[in-house]
Amino acid sequence: MPKFKKKSQFPQDKLYFSSLTLLILTIGFPATAATRFTIAQNVACSFPDCRQGAKLAEISASAPQSLLHQGRSLFAGGKFAEAVKVWEVAAAGFERQGDIINQAWTLSYLSLAAQNLGDWPKAEQAINQSLNLLKSQKKTKENTTVLAVAQNTLGNLQLLRGKAEDALQAWQDAERNYGLIGDEAGKIGSQINQAQALQVLGLYRRGQQLLLNVHQKLQNQSDSAMKAKGLQSLGIGLQLLGNVEKSQEILQQSLLISDRLQSTENIGEILLSLGNGARELQQPQAAIDYYQQAIVKANHPQVRIEAQLNQLSLYLERSQIEPANTLVPQIHSQLATLPASRMSIYAAVNFASSLSKLAKLEEKASGLYQQAAVTLAQAVQQATMLRDSRAKAYALNELGKLYYEKQQWADALKLTQQALQIAQEINGADIAYQASWQAGRILKQQGDTQGAIAAYDFSVKTLKSLRNDLVAINRDIQFSFQESVEPVYREFVDLLLQSNPSQKNLKQARDTIEALQLAELDNFFQEACLNGKPEQIDQIDKQAAVIYPIILSDRIEVILSIPGKPLSSYRTTLSSGEIEATIKQMRQSLNPAFGDEDRLNVSQQIYDWLIRPAESQLANSGVKTLAFVLDGSLRNLPMATLYDGKQYLLEKYSLALSPGMQLLPTRSLKPQNLKVITAALSEARQGFKALPAVKAEVREISSALPVQLLLNQEFTDTNLQTAIKSNPFSVLHLATHGQFSSKSDDTFILSWDSKINVKELSEFLKTRNESDSTPIELMVLSACQTAKGDNRAVLGLAGVAVRSGARSTLATLWAVKDESTAKFMVEFYKNLKKPGITKAEALRQTQLSFLQDPDFQHPFYWSAFVLIGNWL
Repeated sequence: MPKFKKKSQFPQDKLYFSSLTLLILTIGFPATAATRFTIAQNVACSFPDCRQGAKLAEISASAPQSLLHQGRSLFAGGKFAEAVKVWEVAAAGFERQGDIINQAWTLSYLSLAAQNLGDWPKAEQAINQSLNLLKSQKKTKENTTVLAVAQNTLGNLQLLRGKAEDALQAWQDAERNYGLIGDEAGKIGSQINQAQALQVLGLYRRGQQLLLNVHQKLQNQSDSAMKAKGLQSLGIGLQLLGNVEKSQEILQQSLLISDRLQSTENIGEILLSLGNGARELQQPQAAIDYYQQAIVKANHPQVRIEAQLNQLSLYLERSQIEPANTLVPQIHSQLATLPASRMSIYAAVNFASSLSKLAKLEEKASGLYQQAAVTLAQAVQQATMLRDSRAKAYALNELGKLYYEKQQWADALKLTQQALQIAQEINGADIAYQASWQAGRILKQQGDTQGAIAAYDFSVKTLKSLRNDLVAINRDIQFSFQESVEPVYREFVDLLLQSNPSQKNLKQARDTIEALQLAELDNFFQEACLNGKPEQIDQIDKQAAVIYPIILSDRIEVILSIPGKPLSSYRTTLSSGEIEATIKQMRQSLNPAFGDEDRLNVSQQIYDWLIRPAESQLANSGVKTLAFVLDGSLRNLPMATLYDGKQYLLEKYSLALSPGMQLLPTRSLKPQNLKVITAALSEARQGFKALPAVKAEVREISSALPVQLLLNQEFTDTNLQTAIKSNPFSVLHLATHGQFSSKSDDTFILSWDSKINVKELSEFLKTRNESDSTPIELMVLSACQTAKGDNRAVLGLAGVAVRSGARSTLATLWAVKDESTAKFMVEFYKNLKKPGITKAEALRQTQLSFLQDPDFQHPFYWSAFVLIGNWL
């Protein structure tokens, strides 16, 4: 299976459609939203015949102008291959006539269609030819208009190719040209596009500010249909960037203006977007209500069927069989009326997937499987007729999945391999990874372990090649990570660790679980977050062992890496349900309200899983530090409290957490290098209670170390940013409320005047790291905590640690008492000042001193503190 050379767009994968694809119906000017589908389709859909899937006329008998319009209709109908052919002939016709402007315009359209087909060479050639033609012309208003459109097209291509900086430049050029011709709508659209590029580049603050500026411009306009459309575009742009609450607010405003103006054309699409936003905010009933309103008010059948499909999948998520059964015949009849297009094919695949889910919920459901199979077979036929290889591969893979569910292995494998072959031919890596994953599952069922390993290996490697695409894809059609990405890694590790794994398999399993850790962080930030040049742990610290516990469906596996020795592994056979229940029980037992006996019993149980089988290896190897690469909900537990029956693990080893075997390089934190910026909040702010002991904490630290202190009113995000930029320091100490969540948008620290989102904080630090040769060795978060009720909230802690660029991060898994935290931090810095001590050992000595203090010896007070990253 060869590697992919190119990247490509994503098909619809979630069981609900995105209203983002429907912005083609709502904005009357080119390229107005930061979405690759919108940018591509919106240009063509500014014309009256946009929604009508015009039949392909006899090309040889048509004039170029007629072909130009035919191509627009074909493109809008999702017939991209036909649109390409028509526009190729039209461009040649305009060239013969010497009509450079229309030739350039046609080539820009052609590039968009080629982008939708994943044909990067053709897309690049067409847009470059278009731009070269335009640059040779005088600066007329018409020429500048076409140039702005072409630059938007170029930006779209660059972002698809993973060149976010080039995309940003192209969209900035487009904005400037729209400004020259006085097209305010075009300027706004280009700015929304730029916000997505800024997000991909990690410039979160700039992207958000740009969208705020767009919002302000729109607010200053009087109500009009154009304002309503602009707000809709902005709302969807914010949805893309993860600011769903603000997106809902702006979409509601767009809806109110449209209602007031009786502008019914866009109401259905706005309601569809609101439904998708409500769904993302975990408001299922509100989402269903919005979808129902969209079904009633939509002017176009495409909007109506998308709302119905989204509603159906939401009913199935909630196991609401009766309303789902009511919707099925309505959707089936609607599908039959849609003209063949990529949209109709994706709708069919979406419908078939829902039918399959409904079949699993129903007791007598053979008819549903049959209906799903027929629907998918028709989708394959439509894709073949349209010569849309991408849609064909997608439909074939879904048909293969249906046969897999029915345990018809031979047919399932044949269809899946067909899908994989087509996906590879068109560089459709996003479909290829799913097809090869599915092939691995089938081969495993057929007993072909080596074939299955090869298929899974190919799938994981393809996911790595898709890293930027996976996180840059718009959120509504983004792959559901826990359903469609994470299982590939886990199933592969499961397969590699069957029976007695070889060293090769152990190394591959270790590398795979590390790749999963990185993929989780990428998914958390919605962007590739770690691009440094790390070093291997075993090259930095010869006295550190790395422990990888891996939670699988029927067992917990542990891989042990000791420098200079072969990898080893051991396992405990338990259901994932039993594992999760025990982990939850241990987390609860760390509350002082629970009895010591119960806590020690459950702590010893997990010690038996993770450490007991390796005790002799560790004791005989001279290991002093244990670095844990924790998996799943194990991240919620402090490893320091694991109990062997006599003592805590903390009493035997220094401990640290790591995203994997690779660490960012570090220098020893010598006392003379301890220069600290401290930002602290002791007073109650923004609904958070006061932290009175913080004032004493930071003043005592300041008396012992060189510190620049920002306390209370002085601790604003602006002052913090200025301090980070202008002062040399090795430690950043943040003594304030904060929250770690499984969503980056809900992960923040509290300043005097705002909540500083993790992306903003990392942007502050990134700027400083790029301009200063002295790295940030340690970031301390002394009052932050994981979000309650969020089982994956520690992802936020890991995200802060990795994305900050700091070599190490010290933080707490839960909110410890204010007074004891202050005491802990003062003691930690005292230990850190000692010559030759590592950060992990300074933490260990501090925790041991608490363990010996009758007032604070309970693990609640000392075990919440964890060190992530480089412990030296």
